[in-house]
Amino acid sequence: MPRKSNTRAAQGSGSIRQRPDGTWEARYVVGKDPGTGKSIRKSVYAKTQKEVRQKLAQAIAAIDNGEYFEPTKMTLGQWLDIWVKDYMGDKKYLTVKHYKAQVEAHIRPALGAMKLSQLKPHVIQSFYNELLRTGRIVPKYDEKGKIVKQNGQTVTEQMPLSPKSVRNVHGILTKALSVAVDMGYLKTNPADRVTLPKVERKEIVPLTDEQIKDFLMQAEGDEYEIILKVILFTGLREAEATGLTWDCVDFKAGTVKVCKQLQKRPIKDGGFTFAPLKNDKVRILKPAPTVMELLSRRRTEQLRQRLAAGDTWEGWSNADEQKTALVFTTTTGSNLSPQTVYNHYKKIAVQIGAPSSRVHDLRHTFAVLSLQNGDDVKTVQDNLGHATAAFTLDVYGHVSERMKDESAARMEAYIKAI
Repeated sequence: MPRKSNTRAAQGSGSIRQRPDGTWEARYVVGKDPGTGKSIRKSVYAKTQKEVRQKLAQAIAAIDNGEYFEPTKMTLGQWLDIWVKDYMGDKKYLTVKHYKAQVEAHIRPALGAMKLSQLKPHVIQSFYNELLRTGRIVPKYDEKGKIVKQNGQTVTEQMPLSPKSVRNVHGILTKALSVAVDMGYLKTNPADRVTLPKVERKEIVPLTDEQIKDFLMQAEGDEYEIILKVILFTGLREAEATGLTWDCVDFKAGTVKVCKQLQKRPIKDGGFTFAPLKNDKVRILKPAPTVMELLSRRRTEQLRQRLAAGDTWEGWSNADEQKTALVFTTTTGSNLSPQTVYNHYKKIAVQIGAPSSRVHDLRHTFAVLSLQNGDDVKTVQDNLGHATAAFTLDVYGHVSERMKDESAARMEAYIKAI
């Protein structure tokens, strides 16, 4: 026989009753509906009268202090859909693409079905720990780089995420939940109270002096010789070099303006497109005269390529168009493919004994050469387009043994002179 409902007045504003199933319910008023003027009532539940009275007291105290918060029933997956669709207006194309990929690959499969109110710090911590342990499912490749298949099906394996990748996922989840807090769907951000894995910075491996000499010799005559040498002696990012246009090269002043990059996008998103710089920091470079000579040589070379291409030329068609045309193009005037630039550099890298070197390592080499040759950190920061000099020091301040030797020699000279 069900128990008789027991309702009594509670301290403050609210009421407590025992439900037919034996549990206890406390009801309280949180405000008035602006449309109808009727009181808005909420309930909390507990197994005992004492416990429900405590919950009621906490709710009433929160209301009195202006700290009351009503948990949302929205799931994380539902919120991520809203966040990606409506709160990405200030983000760059590649940033949005990266966020979406990480959400679909990691966050949604693991946490998407959970209500926002259920996302506690320990839940998120367990999620990160699991990413470090098992990561994601990826196709398995054989020694020749081909996908392994059995009975027509792709064989997969678990690929643990690196600490840096986990931190990237954390950054995206934190941003999404921060907006949810701002919108009132969460009281606090549970992702703020987790322990993140330590990231060990990968060692920068610039080309040695001997490798640089070999590189310059091996690059001689290569179709991509000039762009690779320009990257080496200016520190341009590859996308900045492929996106450089003639109106940004001032031969009279001996300067190069870096204000955009050429970004490869899917055809449906516009294909190759000019995009803002990585940190929106436009910079004016004053390269070595040799670099300006290389660019002058490139301008002459491009004129010859246009004449040779004839009707197949895809670049500029008159002097006015040439002023804003790409500096580095194919022999028929179209933009360069990053993969092709990479292939040409890798061929040279193997020849100089640096098979694991990447095009981006030419930028690293420029930074180290600049520091070794006495450039101050602020100048190197400006040339590279880093946000702060502290970042430049953090990345490059420890990579040169020669700098340490020269520092020791200067100190020794000072001591001897005392």
